[in-house]
Amino acid sequence: MGAGRRGRFEQTDLWVAGEGAYHTYRIPAMVVTTKGTILAFCEGRKFHSHDAGRIDLLMKRSHDHGKTWGEERVAVEDGDMTCGNPCPVVDRSDGTIWLSFCKNERDDEGTDAILQGKAERTAWITRSRDDGQTWTEPIEITAAVKDPSWTWFATGPGHGIQLGDGRLLIPCNHGRLKSDRPGPGQTPPPLDEAYRSHAHVMLSDDGGVKWRIGGIVDEGTDESAVVETADNAVYLNCRNRRDPSLAPYRRARAWSHDGGESFGEVDWEDSMVEPPCQGSLVRCTTEQVQDRNRILFANPASTEGPGGGHGGRRRLTVRLTYDECRSWPVSRLVHDGPSAYSDLAVAHDGTINCLYERGDRGLPYDRLALARFDLEWLTRGEDLPN
Repeated sequence: MGAGRRGRFEQTDLWVAGEGAYHTYRIPAMVVTTKGTILAFCEGRKFHSHDAGRIDLLMKRSHDHGKTWGEERVAVEDGDMTCGNPCPVVDRSDGTIWLSFCKNERDDEGTDAILQGKAERTAWITRSRDDGQTWTEPIEITAAVKDPSWTWFATGPGHGIQLGDGRLLIPCNHGRLKSDRPGPGQTPPPLDEAYRSHAHVMLSDDGGVKWRIGGIVDEGTDESAVVETADNAVYLNCRNRRDPSLAPYRRARAWSHDGGESFGEVDWEDSMVEPPCQGSLVRCTTEQVQDRNRILFANPASTEGPGGGHGGRRRLTVRLTYDECRSWPVSRLVHDGPSAYSDLAVAHDGTINCLYERGDRGLPYDRLALARFDLEWLTRGEDLPN
């Protein structure tokens, strides 16, 4: 890692499209175990880049704070199924790593059949008690965490958190069709107009054995990231699925003051633009252990909006808050080109790791790149070539 008065910064590739056994690698997720190992997960999309093809969940491990990585392992696979949306969470009490994910039948045409309620989307979980080396046979938890009226359901993507009282919390999202469906002979509206989308969370109060539906956020929200604030509130930062005419798109946010059981009314992060896309959150430091409270957020901070499609996803940016997510005064550009989904992890030595989807031209899915940097680079560093 380059070092100096302006901080440390480096980038490397963890997965590259077309290398290995998979066509495309997408949907990054990371956690740091109680032993300090960083686990990086992604979807290995076997034959194409679509969301509903043959997809396995892959993993790599780092024992030196993200500097070097071991060989790729398959954490979850199920024949020709889609196994996607990895969202791990660590139980600090015993070191167990829980990996939540979703399954559906392979459909090379995409996910519209699921959104319309014509195909099933199920929820699953597996665990590791040996620092991510091996994983148990996955258990289906759909009945506990998916309301029967929901067509779509997704865990994460990204990572979950453990609250100060021990509760495990995983950010999710779901959707359902509007009840006012067209009558006989009427033309159905486009799916985007007929579909209601919500962010929500799922909770466990017994160390991950049983899970249930937690608080549900207002309509128009989607994939979300979560962090616990110093006053024990839960802050949920959500992808925006509102009317595309409300450009430029901004991130949505909601707060819970009962441990994720419920969320208040959504408002909008005026300083956080998006294409829209997924984003990631992680606590960096606490006033009790370090010098002050710090939380990090990452997303492609582009104003090109949904009209640009996936091509509008650019400018992967990391932001820093000192006041527990109420303002974001620090902002640094990690990659100026095509970029999309990301996840953040802070290693035990304080190194910040950001695993993100990156492209050099066109779409942002050429590789999963890992940016590693320190707080000095984030707050005072010079722009570096990337």
